[in-house]
Amino acid sequence: MEKAKDFKLLNQNGETRKLSDYKGKWIVLYFYPRDNTPGCTLEAKDFTSLKSEFEKEEAIIIGISKDSVKKHKNFVEKHDLKIELLSDEDLKVLKDYGVWQLKKIYGKESYGIVRSTFLINPEFEIVFKWEKVKTKGHAETVLEKLKELKR
Repeated sequence: MEKAKDFKLLNQNGETRKLSDYKGKWIVLYFYPRDNTPGCTLEAKDFTSLKSEFEKEEAIIIGISKDSVKKHKNFVEKHDLKIELLSDEDLKVLKDYGVWQLKKIYGKESYGIVRSTFLINPEFEIVFKWEKVKTKGHAETVLEKLKELKR
């Protein structure tokens, strides 16, 4: 089983967070392209609305994009988000997890974040991965997979 790579990033409040801070918890680590875009807003709001359900399963939700701490703070406040968002402006974690990829949009190629979610167990093993995620219903899908794996 693939081990999740540790990281050290700032959250929306400018506090340092490391993956290893969450020892003993299940972790929903999701990567998304940009704050305040329709799909990313829907995904963040869906995860927020299910936060208590994830907590019942001893899981925390962490979103990562290349947006700045300030942008994350504005995004959280604007949409009353209750999840932690981490800023990876230097793209290190995005590259470590393989989500910074060449994408083709309207015939043009450019690098960007491929929306992806990693479900990580308390031993920091990646037990499930979703790539090229469609946001609608995704948070529910992740919650169901978490419950299934914990049985």
